Amino acid sequence: MLYWLLYQKLFPYFRLFRIFRYLTFRTVFASLTALLIGLLIGPYVIDKLREFQIGQYIREEGPQSHQKKSGTPTMGGVLICISILVPTLMWSDLSNPYVWLVMLSTLAFGAIGFTDDYIKVVHRENQGLTAKAKLGLQFVVSAAVAAALVVMEIRGGYSTRLMVPFAKRFRPDLVWEWMGHVPHMHWLVFIPFVIFVMIVIAGASNAVNLTDGLDGLAIGCTIIAAGALTVLTYVSGHVVFSDYLELQRMPMVSELTVFCGSMVGASIGFLWYNAHPAEIFMGDVGSLALGGAIGTVAVVIKQELLLPFIGGVFILEALSVMLQVGSYKLRNGKRIFKMAPLHHHFELMGWSESKVITRFWILALVFALFALTTLKLR
Repeated sequence: MLYWLLYQKLFPYFRLFRIFRYLTFRTVFASLTALLIGLLIGPYVIDKLREFQIGQYIREEGPQSHQKKSGTPTMGGVLICISILVPTLMWSDLSNPYVWLVMLSTLAFGAIGFTDDYIKVVHRENQGLTAKAKLGLQFVVSAAVAAALVVMEIRGGYSTRLMVPFAKRFRPDLVWEWMGHVPHMHWLVFIPFVIFVMIVIAGASNAVNLTDGLDGLAIGCTIIAAGALTVLTYVSGHVVFSDYLELQRMPMVSELTVFCGSMVGASIGFLWYNAHPAEIFMGDVGSLALGGAIGTVAVVIKQELLLPFIGGVFILEALSVMLQVGSYKLRNGKRIFKMAPLHHHFELMGWSESKVITRFWILALVFALFALTTLKLR
């Protein structure tokens, strides 16, 4: 909006507005705008959530130390979504289709989480959408994102080839090329790509959701992951850096740097109120939206295989739940961890909540730094 007004419309008359053409300038200001929005309207959102008695329900089977958190305002993810989307609308080039794709994906995943949280609040219990319904909706949104990318690939603005870490020239294509000669079945060639995108985006959304169990844990890890994505998005769209790092250059995705900067700023702003002891929880509306955003950006910039390192803590948390459930079902009730997700395991081992959070943040930073080093290790 501001990019269109100040640069595209007023720049010919006021040369000072030339600065708005620079992506780094707009990314920094988008991040600061998101942070400012979060800090300014955070108290208002918290007061309104308390007024409407939208409080967190704590499971009885969870750690007993968490029972005191019952009633803390939840659904703070609404604040996160506003803090991300408004600065993106203000500072990005809205003629870029990738910007709209990522924003709509974030909004759609946030809507799924909002529905889940709303049902929990109304019924005053820990049962919102059923697991099948929630996962089904996530797959629908992810499939819609994949379909949009297929259209862009057909038009020449996207590639379905994977970028493999540590491999310069091994870039497998996620299409069935051998079926391309069958005209009436040409859409079938994209089925592997669509399935892959569905797994990546829905998986990322659920992984962040599972990590959101301690004050500031998920949002702190999101700051680190979004920061890494900001760097990756910028270099992927930069002609010099992409050539030097031998990345697939995609000029149009560079505009997503503004979105990623907004996600960093919004997350920092939310952490101000979500830090231990938390004044507000993000709820599923926040965790699903953030996970969906991270997964969608990773798919768009062709860093899907790097995502396990960008969001390493999220992946560990999700794997701990999968292993725990698998062990319980296959080994006659035997468990691997004291409790899953993983952060609860360490709590029951005697670690304080603050220690678990801080150490997981450090681990997230190590994972993100490793992800960035792989850019040159090819």
